[in-house]
Amino acid sequence: MTTNWYKEAVFYELYIRAYKDSSGDGRGDFRGAIEKLDHIKSLGVDCVWVMPHYPSPLLDDGYDISDYLGIHPDFGALDDFKAFLNAAHERGLRVITDLVLNHTSDRHPWFQAARRDKNSPHRDYYVWSDTGTEYADARIIFLDTEPSNWTYDETAGQYFWHRFYRSQPDLNYDNPQVHEEMFRIMRFWLDMGIDGFRADAVPYLYQREGTNCENLPETHQFLQKVRRIMDEEYPDRVLIAEANQWPEDLLPYFGTPEAPDFHVCFHFPIMPRLFMALKKGDKTPIVDILNRTPAIPPGTQWMTFLRNHDELTLEMVTPEEREWMWRQYAPDPRMRLNLGIRRRLAPLLDNDKRKWFLLNALFLSLPGAPILYYGDEIGMSDNIWLPDRHGCRTPMQWDAGQHAGFSDALDTYLPVNRDYEQVNVAAQEADPDSYLNLTRFLIRARQSQPALRAGLLEWVKSGSRELLAFRRHTNGKDGVLCLFNLSDRPQTFTLKRERVDLLARPQMAMGGTITLPPYACHWFRN
Repeated sequence: MTTNWYKEAVFYELYIRAYKDSSGDGRGDFRGAIEKLDHIKSLGVDCVWVMPHYPSPLLDDGYDISDYLGIHPDFGALDDFKAFLNAAHERGLRVITDLVLNHTSDRHPWFQAARRDKNSPHRDYYVWSDTGTEYADARIIFLDTEPSNWTYDETAGQYFWHRFYRSQPDLNYDNPQVHEEMFRIMRFWLDMGIDGFRADAVPYLYQREGTNCENLPETHQFLQKVRRIMDEEYPDRVLIAEANQWPEDLLPYFGTPEAPDFHVCFHFPIMPRLFMALKKGDKTPIVDILNRTPAIPPGTQWMTFLRNHDELTLEMVTPEEREWMWRQYAPDPRMRLNLGIRRRLAPLLDNDKRKWFLLNALFLSLPGAPILYYGDEIGMSDNIWLPDRHGCRTPMQWDAGQHAGFSDALDTYLPVNRDYEQVNVAAQEADPDSYLNLTRFLIRARQSQPALRAGLLEWVKSGSRELLAFRRHTNGKDGVLCLFNLSDRPQTFTLKRERVDLLARPQMAMGGTITLPPYACHWFRN
């Protein structure tokens, strides 16, 4: 790497289908997204993560890929993707895309050839069984829809292995030819100029009897091959791991300086604990999980987030904590999915802007590269009456016009949320206290401070479980003292000397004993 740009970057997750329709067919596309790149740039983010854009039957919103080297026709063509990439780069925005390593769609030509002919070279691209009884220790991830990780295929006359939906057969990484296919796919997009990949579902690539088929040594051996290609052929690009695991199990996904895996790993366990701490008015869940988080190798980084396109996962909490979180944040059973909650950020927080501002200020001041999910910058709501996770993937709300300014079509791929006339970009532009302008303000304040972008974290005693206090600093210099009142009661804190509050508008100096109102927060500069 010539730089470690990803360590201090702010990312934005972009769902092309949801963003802007330029063709009038009711579905977003790359030409439409180009029209809205200035909005993304205005937020202060550095890099855009484009969710799957490949041809797909869309049974899992594009994570079921039928052609790794193309563009879904709803989104345009390869030339449209290249135009989007160039337009982003012209604005100083980097672009990463999804690399779905674990599985394909069952409509991919590889799988169709494999199921039709036992002697096809593609048969060994997938994992087959005569009995469907192997690997019984592997958990079922989509508990609400899949009774087994094996599905019988009548045409093939065998069971095939899948860790997600049955329409997504897993690839067989014991076959070296599968490795070569993935390397070819990587080079195709990297040669086009993308800035890296967010690698999807990486813990599940291999299966071994007597294990839970996650985090196996063979998985890391393959991922190290991926990393070598990136380092040797495509310097200054980034490789990000989606691995929903405990902190200590995530550590191997960074690898070692001698044998690296990923530059960046999502920190899944911190995310539900931010919500837990806020609802309980108790900093303990945050402190405990960060104390449990191991140090990571030089040149690597965590990725933090509040929400994304998937459910708010509760896999990395205890069963008791999961039940509590469901009661608190998902009282209606329709709000729940698998082991998580299918809701957007603002509704999760009862559309309380104090809580929204505190939680955003908190996650933006923790170690890691933060990522925002499209629409959360305007406090978009969700639609729990839509199936699966579609309620969090509705059209972006640009203005109070037809279909919220997303499309001129009669119908859109999903209905626009009912509150779009009040909740949209245009309505929030001129309001300094809008979600949109508060998002810009927080990101600008964060990026102005080296300590918040890249500093160490040091806990500060606050004398209260309700008051979270920590200091970010770079080698003891350029420090920022961060305070968060997680409760609905005032809290006091004594500043030993006068400091400037970066979250005050305008910035102001404070000293002595201060009172934090409910859900108040401060970033005090040295």
